[in-house]
Amino acid sequence: MKKLWIMLIAIMVCSFAILGWVGLEIFREIPPIPKRVVTTEGKVLIDEGGISDGQNVWQAMGGMQVGSVWGHGSYVAPDWTADYLHRESLFMLDQWSGGRYGKDGSGLAGEEKAALLQRLQTLVRTNTYDPATETLTIDPLRAAAFEENLKHYTDVFTNGSDEYAIQRGAQSDPDRLRKLNNFFFWTAWASAANRPNNTISYTSNFPSEPLVANYPTSSSIIWTGVSVIVLIFSIGAMVWFYAGWHKGAEERDTPDSDPLIGEKLTPSQTATVKYFLIVSLLFLLQIVMGIITAHYGVEGGGFYGIPLQDWLPYVVSRTWHTQLGIFWIATAWLGAGLFIAPYICGYEPKFQKLGVDVLFLALLIVVLGSMAGQWMSVMHMLPGDLWFWFGHQGWEYVDLGRVWQAALFIGLLLWLFLIARSAVPALKGEGSKSLIVLYLFTTAGIAFFYAPGLFWGMRSHMTVVEYWRWWVVHLWVEGFFEVFATVVIAFLFARLRVIRADHAAYAALLSGAIYLSGGIIGTLHHLYFAGTPTVALAFGAVFSALEIVPLVFVGYEALENIRHSKARPWLEQYKWIVYFFVAVAFWNLVGAGVFGFMINPPIALYYMQGLNTTAVHAHGALYGVYGTLGLALTLFCLRAMDPERIWNTKLLSFAFWSLNIGMLLEILLSLLPIGLLQTYQSVSTGYWSARSPEFMQTDLMQFLRWMRMVGDTIFAVGAVAWVWFAIRLMLTRKKPLP
Repeated sequence: MKKLWIMLIAIMVCSFAILGWVGLEIFREIPPIPKRVVTTEGKVLIDEGGISDGQNVWQAMGGMQVGSVWGHGSYVAPDWTADYLHRESLFMLDQWSGGRYGKDGSGLAGEEKAALLQRLQTLVRTNTYDPATETLTIDPLRAAAFEENLKHYTDVFTNGSDEYAIQRGAQSDPDRLRKLNNFFFWTAWASAANRPNNTISYTSNFPSEPLVANYPTSSSIIWTGVSVIVLIFSIGAMVWFYAGWHKGAEERDTPDSDPLIGEKLTPSQTATVKYFLIVSLLFLLQIVMGIITAHYGVEGGGFYGIPLQDWLPYVVSRTWHTQLGIFWIATAWLGAGLFIAPYICGYEPKFQKLGVDVLFLALLIVVLGSMAGQWMSVMHMLPGDLWFWFGHQGWEYVDLGRVWQAALFIGLLLWLFLIARSAVPALKGEGSKSLIVLYLFTTAGIAFFYAPGLFWGMRSHMTVVEYWRWWVVHLWVEGFFEVFATVVIAFLFARLRVIRADHAAYAALLSGAIYLSGGIIGTLHHLYFAGTPTVALAFGAVFSALEIVPLVFVGYEALENIRHSKARPWLEQYKWIVYFFVAVAFWNLVGAGVFGFMINPPIALYYMQGLNTTAVHAHGALYGVYGTLGLALTLFCLRAMDPERIWNTKLLSFAFWSLNIGMLLEILLSLLPIGLLQTYQSVSTGYWSARSPEFMQTDLMQFLRWMRMVGDTIFAVGAVAWVWFAIRLMLTRKKPLP
């Protein structure tokens, strides 16, 4: 066991050292934000602060929830970087073609077209930024394209666009619209202008745009090959390890009856039931928001004729849909952690129930306050900079205002304190301490690794924000949530005396070390094209491939869970809880593993980033793995609150199969086909086309969107069944014995 601890600590120290060093390289080589943009004739196009102001305008109106920038964001509206760059390129080609040949650019062919394309590429790819004066100098024709694009975006955001699911009046202030256009211009400039003394752009030539010779870089292709080789080798090594040396969590002499029967619940354990009630309600609300958001893809101006955009725009429904997913899953895990805590030390620490109640109230305020603030920000109800503090920050998954972020972080620290005051005294007792230490380690990881969400400011550079944002989304959710899940499942089986605690600790510690060996540095695979240098792409490609390796073996974990559930007849009462654990393993392989690696290699993500293939991975991993585990933990706690109760599992079995079949059909019938068709379009025509309304609003795409109703309906019915089952348990459970 000691060697495993040394291995885990070494992995973490080395991994964070590399991640930190790459971060320094990223900050050193970020795309410059010019103080001024002027034409060669001396006309000032953008003055000091104009680009950062534009980024703030974009953030306050929803940011990544209204289309995407550099591929990160939502899927209905265009990627504004690709859209701006393509429109700018077409405008300049048309102007040159009209002046020289008397026709627009679409009528060109052969040598005429080749000559103008070469001229365009030379103009756009030549980096004319002067770091000494912090001034970017551009051709007057490019300034004219800027004004032309401003007219287009003024129309889109002022009058609204059903094709983009953008509501009327999303932004109508002329000054703010110009600043917004400043920001779009800058992202497009950085995506095509070559880095100093280099032949690739600041975003490694993303997005793909043949007009300006934005093609995959050599590094994207080479490191894709390296990542596949590393993956194959690592899987082989894991097979060798499992076959020769791996020992699972060894079974013990399982008791003849449920060891939880007869145990008195502590006041704090009883108080956690309200957490699980909120989990159920937020789960349903997230599904409602998901239904509305998905429908906006086919009817961008309303909901079956109801003008819903007027008071619940797409940007708000999608923000709430993604954020509620984080909230209800996190609440389930927090509640489960608090419920398990007294089991660790064997008694109720003083004032523990008060702490549980205070934390619940704080979480409720954060959830409701942040949702209200986001709606007010999008509806232009927050003056000045209040959008940043209380409204919508515009960064996907961390959209909530800074005050709510800080409050959530304080709440997580309170949760850690409540867990620690139960777990630390247990370290003085007899028996295996490793599982308790590991439990403390993972809860501390969940608490502290939300902190990077506070590391950027209102006017921080987008590349800097992206670096820290993925610390939260990847390391917090995909990293420490993953390890916490492994530890909790091991702890629960040990608590039921199905497996020995020391062997459970060994298995959990080994799994955690394997997960984190690729997961920490693998954070960089989200940053390939976010204005980062090639070193981020190289490390991200290789180590994110390692993340897939343990997922290949989750079937082994699933079989162990099933075997544990059959050790004694009384464990039949835990059958469907174990099945939810098995579903976690399935979605870990399919949602996180297969669909994750589908978009993970640099050359794949170059064409797939921000397409519906991303949504495939997001749904399969976030709900499939973490959501399913949240439901399983909720069920276990409800089981432990009333262990003598015989469950009528018909409704629960229906919910289980409906949820999993529904999610699978949603992916296979709609999201995946749309994503693959978009990928083909991105490869053959350009990224802008794969996100354009001309492609996304075709009859085939509309049909595939409607096909989502099949899986969505089955999933929603299953969710209602699960919630009804859970709430009925909460409302009719036995009162604790005096």
